[in-house]
Amino acid sequence: MIAAMMTASNLGARITGWGFAVFTIGSICWSLVGFWSGQTHLVATNVFLTLVNLVGIWRWLGRQRAYEEGAQAATRASRKTATPTLIAATGVPGMQVIDVRGEALGHAVDALIECRAGHISYIVVATGGMAGIDEKLRAVPMAAVDCRADGFVVLETCAEFEQRQILEPGQWPGREPPPKRATATLSSRSAAPLLI
Repeated sequence: MIAAMMTASNLGARITGWGFAVFTIGSICWSLVGFWSGQTHLVATNVFLTLVNLVGIWRWLGRQRAYEEGAQAATRASRKTATPTLIAATGVPGMQVIDVRGEALGHAVDALIECRAGHISYIVVATGGMAGIDEKLRAVPMAAVDCRADGFVVLETCAEFEQRQILEPGQWPGREPPPKRATATLSSRSAAPLLI
């Protein structure tokens, strides 16, 4: 149960990888129980599960963890240079989203990239609900978003944001949604603190 919670929670490569490590311990123990009790089906099933879990450890504690650490290192390094700050595209889901006044709106679900231009067209923001249940999704064009290394600022008030059309989970727009109003001035962009 602990391993299932660790892998299902999607809290990053390290937690997921250790979840597979816990699964591996469990499948090895069940293999031993099956061997000692003469239950060959239990042994065969758990030997196979052990192999699957070892692949999960390799993927999440090895390769994927290294990718995440590389992206985090690039993000940290970009904050110390004069160039624009970078964020990892894989880090967008779950990033905090606030309104122009600094009030929490929710979290980013994903970002849609325009292939020809190579820039983010819009982000999808989830608000309300709990653990994904009864969340409301809204698309916000990047023209109405200030992107920061630790989250997004929607350049609208909470009331203006809530006037945006609610999306169906499986039906997102095929083009950038229109901006609700003119984007905020540079002074209001810098004034909005990001909540951590």
